[in-house]
Amino acid sequence: MIVAVVGLCAMTASAQWQRTPTPNDTLQSVRVLPNGNAVFSIYAPQAKSVALMGDIVPWGKPLVPAQKDGVWSFTIEKPVEGAYRYHFVVDGVHVYDPKSGTTTSNSAVAVVTPSGEKFFSYKPHIAHGAIAVRSYWSRTLGTSRTMRVWTPAGYEKMSEALPVLYLIHGGGDNDASWPSVGCAGEILDNLYADGKIKPMIVVMPNGTIEGDLMNEVPLFEKDMVTDIIPFVEANYRVLPGHENRAIAGLSMGGMETMEVSLKHPELFGYVWVLSAGYFPDRKESFAQYSELIKKAAPGVKKYFKVLAFTQGGPTDIAYNNCKATLKVFDEAGISYEYKDVSGGHSWEAWRQNLHDLAPRLFK
Repeated sequence: MIVAVVGLCAMTASAQWQRTPTPNDTLQSVRVLPNGNAVFSIYAPQAKSVALMGDIVPWGKPLVPAQKDGVWSFTIEKPVEGAYRYHFVVDGVHVYDPKSGTTTSNSAVAVVTPSGEKFFSYKPHIAHGAIAVRSYWSRTLGTSRTMRVWTPAGYEKMSEALPVLYLIHGGGDNDASWPSVGCAGEILDNLYADGKIKPMIVVMPNGTIEGDLMNEVPLFEKDMVTDIIPFVEANYRVLPGHENRAIAGLSMGGMETMEVSLKHPELFGYVWVLSAGYFPDRKESFAQYSELIKKAAPGVKKYFKVLAFTQGGPTDIAYNNCKATLKVFDEAGISYEYKDVSGGHSWEAWRQNLHDLAPRLFK
């Protein structure tokens, strides 16, 4: 009987390894060709339709897939070097790349840098910090929430307290966005290894509040002040005072940055608003925010060491809103810095923003 069982097991194992090979066995889902083109592929032999979606796909230019042996492939001609979220739609179903190890609550992330290392590249020859996923109870929202926290290489052995940057994503994203497509860990690791930034803690909270789109900006402001900052200061060695706190956010996160910092200017010394502004066509709310800016002016002038606005140039969808908002800051007599970078309303611009702003903090 024992011999028979062993024999049956051997036959089963042999049958498993003797299956018919398929193109999926050796498929590379993301390939960057020598000419700079990027090719995205998925094995779906029974599918009737497949599409590629995400940041990598040019706006208004549907891609026609090539098909061979059940593999559907999409070619992006010479994309701008960067990191991109992407996923497939197979017969109407959203499918995250089963070949990618980066598939999480965000889309998978492909780093496209055919010309070599960039400021946002992972560099194996340097020491790397850690990005922790921290859960906290939000009294504001009555639920548990998460944040991502970057600490510099060697933090575990440090004894000194550090300043903190609160870094917020945009609408529709979450706290996993800056560490993934935003390449925040790589950017900060590289800057720290080069001695270009002071040791600091970077907190990336979840600025999205599901089910309450109209009120999520003021709700986040309350969550930030009531729950997030106290949690960080209770669980990390941080320096007190506005001069040791910075806040930055992109798009919706830029709105949240203004909401928090203008209502509580005494909390921050450094404020960066990335690709964001109030909506002048919404006259009632724009008037309310204009009053908020004017009311906050004395505190802004007293506490802010740096107030900066950046955009991805005239193609940034927030461009006109930001320009209209800056006029209100002018009327309130508030000084600020302004800079355009390349990339429009995209992570290409916001990665540049982080790379530019981090070295200027806590000087």
